[in-house]
Amino acid sequence: MTKEEILEQLRNTMKDSSPEPINWDTLTADTTIGSLGFDSLSILDLIYDVQQAFGVDFEAEELVNINTVGELADFLEETLKA
Repeated sequence: MTKEEILEQLRNTMKDSSPEPINWDTLTADTTIGSLGFDSLSILDLIYDVQQAFGVDFEAEELVNINTVGELADFLEETLKA
């Protein structure tokens, strides 16, 4: 899976999980996850949805230093390679 494919699937997953209406066409790799309206509770739902969408399993703690959509895509790219 290419990084562009990961970003597209991630965009769709986040769109379905988002607690707020967002203009998803403006989402880039530099977009911060916090700016998408996810709070501490809804981020847990997002993590679950991402795991399901990508068929991966990881601990939420592994995402502590991830702030942007691009950083999350990089993490997923590495996780999918393993």
